[in-house]
Amino acid sequence: MSDDGSLDKQRNTTNEASQAPLIEHLIELRSRLMRSVVVILVIFLGLYAFANDIYIFVSQPLVDMLPEGSQMIATEVASPFLAPFKLTLVVAVFIAVPFVLHQAWAFIAPGLYDNEKSLAIPILASSVALFYAGAAFAYYVVFPLLFQFFTQTGPENVAVMTDINSYLNFVLKLFFAFGVAFEIPIATFLLIYSGVTSVESLSKKRPYIFLGCFIIGMLLTPPDIISQSLLAVPMYLLYEVGMLFGRLAQRKKREKEE
Repeated sequence: MSDDGSLDKQRNTTNEASQAPLIEHLIELRSRLMRSVVVILVIFLGLYAFANDIYIFVSQPLVDMLPEGSQMIATEVASPFLAPFKLTLVVAVFIAVPFVLHQAWAFIAPGLYDNEKSLAIPILASSVALFYAGAAFAYYVVFPLLFQFFTQTGPENVAVMTDINSYLNFVLKLFFAFGVAFEIPIATFLLIYSGVTSVESLSKKRPYIFLGCFIIGMLLTPPDIISQSLLAVPMYLLYEVGMLFGRLAQRKKREKEE
């Protein structure tokens, strides 16, 4: 009986020891999530006084293309308040992305090897920069062309007056689509660097990748060839950029092995 009791105590001690690191990790994760939420909230409160100005800035590409005498409208009672509020919250998250990623990096970094750390930092930085670049490309290049097309192709007896909430949902979808699409070089590089695939294999699949870019563009953008092409063509070009960096990484890896 004494032997059985000592075995039970040893098992309990082992279980408690194995659970302790997990609990510590969960506490740290909660702490870092709370920091991220607090930073987003602080940025949001700082920006809320400019909520209407932010909405005016985001809606400018459409307003510039509206026919003379047309304007944006609110078809719901709460839209004049909710649309700028929602946009300001999204902008706060958008601005806080570097801090949120830094918290994620600080959480996972202790479990990485030195060579993984040296690679992860540039990847995180370039991911943030590419996402911002995708959103900027959508605003400064895609929106003017897109809204010019939309506002000039309707029947002459139809007044173009876009609802502010519908417009916001539309542009947020495009911001997200182009931001994610601009991450393609990172995804391509990681696939090659990790050995999941090779440059030679991806090179043979170029026609399918090109077709896939247009299919994704069709799914993520409005049903017109202009917006689909404006997403699909940069996606394919960014895929080629990822291939270029993947080829360089693959060459360096082979040189080290030799």
